[in-house]
Amino acid sequence: MGRVLAIDHGRKRTGLAVTDPLRIIASALDTVPTAEVIAYLKAYLAREEVDGFVVGLPMGLDGRPTDATAGVEAFLKQLRKAFPGKWVETVDERFTSSLAKQAVLQSGIGRKARRDKAQLDRISATIMLQDWLTRKG
Repeated sequence: MGRVLAIDHGRKRTGLAVTDPLRIIASALDTVPTAEVIAYLKAYLAREEVDGFVVGLPMGLDGRPTDATAGVEAFLKQLRKAFPGKWVETVDERFTSSLAKQAVLQSGIGRKARRDKAQLDRISATIMLQDWLTRKG
């Protein structure tokens, strides 16, 4: 069984998280500039077995697309083209950013570390992936 990789796509940065090979635990992987995500993923998949991707789809509180949704949908097309043999599933990412901020605050790390937006992106991807794992049972 291969890993599952979660992607929290953003305009500037993209947070990544990955499962263990048995798909029990989600762990933060990296944060990369959004323009470099596909190249990063190609390099990662060259050394690790990944079966598919979970991608956060931004939606408003009312369930409608946001201004960021179109960017993610364009990225989904790129992802499917770059990795035609892998499945891609989207998940609602409405509350992952606020949950990530809350997790960082509760961790007790210093103020300077809390301002690291790349860390929030990784944590958001991890929360999204762990939620996906829980729902898949």
